[in-house]
Amino acid sequence: MGMGKNSVRIMGSLILVAAWAAATNAWAQTPTAAPGQQQTPAPAQGEKPKDQVEPLTMAPAAPPVNAEEDAAIKAFREIPNTNADLQKKIQAGNDFVQKYPTSRYRAEVYNWLVRGYMSAGDVPKMQAAGEKDLELNPNDVQTLAILGSALPRSLASNLSPEEKEKVLTQAEQYSNKAIELAPTITKPAGMADDMFIGAKNQTMAMAYSGLGLVAFRRGKFADAIPNLEKSVGLEPEPDPVNYYVLALSNEKASHFDDAVTAFTKCAAIQSGLQATCKQGIDEAKKLSTTQLSVPK
Repeated sequence: MGMGKNSVRIMGSLILVAAWAAATNAWAQTPTAAPGQQQTPAPAQGEKPKDQVEPLTMAPAAPPVNAEEDAAIKAFREIPNTNADLQKKIQAGNDFVQKYPTSRYRAEVYNWLVRGYMSAGDVPKMQAAGEKDLELNPNDVQTLAILGSALPRSLASNLSPEEKEKVLTQAEQYSNKAIELAPTITKPAGMADDMFIGAKNQTMAMAYSGLGLVAFRRGKFADAIPNLEKSVGLEPEPDPVNYYVLALSNEKASHFDDAVTAFTKCAAIQSGLQATCKQGIDEAKKLSTTQLSVPK
């Protein structure tokens, strides 16, 4: 369950998640908000108000933007969000935060670096950028969802049980917070409805995937199944890893027919898991003939 060729599937296209970043930024800032102020998001229409929603904390007031800094952020934004320009934009982002360590734009840059490193499959740097982003904006829904999904997926095998549990607990907290906050994000003016919904679903899919992966890593297969089912039901582009882990969880829970279904969907997606999932179909079918299936 590494982060190599499938990393783009996990996060969807950079264009889609960039749209969601724009949505979260629009939610974080209103026309009357001054740097350093806090804004408490209103509940979405039809949603019951929560007893307590942690207000979004804006970055401390930064020095006025000078012409050079303004030109630098403009140049960064103009680099295309494409695979061909990925390393160029990552380098530009790192150069920016190093040169302007107190810039009011650094949260925006760190937010993009999280997505950029995710697309590049560099989890340690993605996590480092994510932690810096969350220091500035603890309620960045997209970063919370990405970290929540990526950390249990890329869990190192050489960690001690205590270290592994620490990572899983952190991922669980990130995912739960993303799920809690996502419904409060409102569509910014000018954004197409389908783009907003797709980006929001992608983010929720990552958060539910994170919870499913955490439960799977803990051996709690019955808990993993509903979260992974929610994830695959929301993601705009199928992620073979989610279907693979869902299949394994169903198999471990003796839901063999459901395991066959998930393995089959995994095998239909072009990825490095195709052969493994095709083999899993046969194995789950054999198990169903020798072991008792447990109803859900």
